[in-house]
Amino acid sequence: TVGAYVDDTAITASVKTRMLDDERVAGTSITVETLNGTVMLSGFAKTQAEKTAAESIALKVDGVKSVKNEITVRS
Repeated sequence: TVGAYVDDTAITASVKTRMLDDERVAGTSITVETLNGTVMLSGFAKTQAEKTAAESIALKVDGVKSVKNEITVRS
């Protein structure tokens, strides 16, 4: 529905903004997509801690039902 699409777009924007504001995460290296409240994270992180932080940030956003963390860690 249009409402669900708008909600997903707002969730994506909120997750992305929070990642860009968080110094633990290189927000520009991580892609965020949302479908029906499920957030999928992809891209690259320098450490496992960064990958975990990205997932934690996403889970704290209102409307997020679950997170699929497909971020690849590469040094």
